[in-house]
Parts: sequence; structure tokens; C-alpha cells
Amino acid sequence: MTTYIIRRLLLLPLIILGVTLIVFSMSQLLGPLKLLSTYVDPNTYAKMSERDIQILMEQYGLTDPLPIRYGKWLKSLFKGDLGWSVVGKEPVLSALINRFPYTFELALYALFPIIGVGIWLGVTAAVHHNSFIDQFIRIFALIGWSLPDFIWAILVLLIFYVGLGWFPPGNLSIWADQIVKSASFQNYTHLLTIDALLNGRIDIFWDALRHIIGPVIAISWLWWANLLRITRSSMLEVLRKDYVRTARSKGLPEKVVINKHARKNALIPVVTTAGQMVIGLLTGVVIVEMVFVRTGLGSFAATAAQQLDYASIMGVLLFTSLLLIIGNLIIDISYAIIDPRIRLG
Repeated sequence: MTTYIIRRLLLLPLIILGVTLIVFSMSQLLGPLKLLSTYVDPNTYAKMSERDIQILMEQYGLTDPLPIRYGKWLKSLFKGDLGWSVVGKEPVLSALINRFPYTFELALYALFPIIGVGIWLGVTAAVHHNSFIDQFIRIFALIGWSLPDFIWAILVLLIFYVGLGWFPPGNLSIWADQIVKSASFQNYTHLLTIDALLNGRIDIFWDALRHIIGPVIAISWLWWANLLRITRSSMLEVLRKDYVRTARSKGLPEKVVINKHARKNALIPVVTTAGQMVIGLLTGVVIVEMVFVRTGLGSFAATAAQQLDYASIMGVLLFTSLLLIIGNLIIDISYAIIDPRIRLG
């Protein structure tokens, strides 16, 4: 196991180097002047003379040969200098750090309903193969898989907010937002629900939770569909294995056969899909965040793309790439723990 992990860790620098090369190459297509605008506040850039522009271009190495330019870009990257965000009106790194907690909190609350319910539905459908329950779950999955995410998100907003007034859009209500931004409220984790509890504000906790439930509902059905289909197929394959037949022939209760012998082995291929879902949640669910007006990574990336904010786009690309690399490493290690054939192969 240790050897397997070391092999995976040794690949990380090469993967990260490859990602930085790709992002750097894409950025160079913008040209020197647009590249310079990503490092400077737009108001300052508009007032600069040609001489000032030339000095700054030399300072940031935009007139150097490509290899030297790449080296200087990497140096700035490791210092945390990703440029200036037009959308966030602050440095890109600060904009990413300020918005990630909203995305992380949404992922935290969506994670267990999506994976837990998705796996449970898949196992239930497989155990009741070709029964009414199986057919109902399959139709449920088909509708969820076919429905565009933006339509379902809008429907959730119309039903639960416009119709019932339960789960409003945004991060917080106006009154709660004013309290959170006041000096009396301590931001320990920058996660609204957790900080509200730590500050002893149950009213703010409930308000923040109401704003999260809507997006969680919108995300869940769409992602249940994919996860339960994979779980069902894997479970059906495992239930046909000889060791499951042997367990049944020994007279073991069906619950023991399913829970102890079948489900554990059926979940091996599900790990990759579930892991990719977690990564997808952490990198921002663009449509859902836009519909529910949440200021997370997804909505930040979409707004940056609309306004051609190159620095923010590149910053989001680098940040999400890093999350993908780390996430895939964790998935590989988890897969090896569950299935010994992977690490011994």
C-alpha cells in the first residue's frame, strides 16, 4: 500500500507541471497588452501612459522569450500573484479564497444526501430487480438524467420559494447578512451555518440553512440519477456471482447476504463516480449557483467568463485543476484500499 501511494505522489509534480504549461500556453494567446491588463486594476490601467505600460510589461516579463516568461509566471504563481479580478474588484487569489467557503458549504450539505440516497436507491432497485420498485426507480432516474439542470433548478426555485416561500435564493437574508458582516460576529470558519452556531445565533443558522436547502434539492435529483444507475448495474452483477449464491445456499438471511457480501463489493466501481461528484461539487455547480444567486466559485467563474475577466478565468482554471488533481489522488488511494487488486496489480 505504501509503495502504491508513493508512486501516485511521485506523479503529482509532473501532473501539476503539465497543468501549468497548458494554462500558461492558453494565457499567451491573449497577447502582451491583454496579459498586462490582468495584473493591473482596470481604472489604473486606463490612466497609464505608453511609457508606464512598457515599464510594467518589462516588470512582469511580458517582453521576454517564452521560457523566461514561463519561469517568471511560475514564480508569481507560487507567490500567490494570480492577477487582478475585475469581477471581484480584488486580487484573484483573494476572490477565490472569499468565494470558496460558499461552494464548500453547499458541497458539504449536498454530499451525504446525494451519495447516501443515490447508493441506497441503486441497491434497492437491484435487490428488487424487475419489480415495480425497480421500474419506478429506473423511471425516476431516467427523468432526472434527461431533465436539463437549469430547468430543474428554476422549477425548484418556483415551487419552494415563489410558491411556498420556504427556500429563498442567495446566501443569507438581508438582516442576517448585516449581522454576519458586523464586528460583533466572529467568522471562525467562514462557513455561515457553522459560524452561526459558534456565535450562538440559531436564527442565522436557520436562515443560512434555508438558503442552502433549495440548491441541494436542485443538485440532488440530477446527480442521484447517474449514481443510482451505476450502483444498480454493479449490484446486479455482484448478485450473480458464485460467492453470493454460496452465501444464500448456506441459509444466510437475505439482509446479511446483501449488506455483508454483495453491497461492499458492488460499491468498488461506485467510488470513482462518487469521488468525481465530490470534486464537481467543490469546483462549483455553475448553473445552480447562478439560478440561486450564490456567490460561490461556479457563479464567479460564469460572471468572469461573461465579462471576459481573463485573470479570474485563469485563476479559477488553476484552482479547479488543483482540486481535481488532489481529488483524483484521494480517489485512487480510496480505490486501492477497497480493492486490493489495484494496489497489488
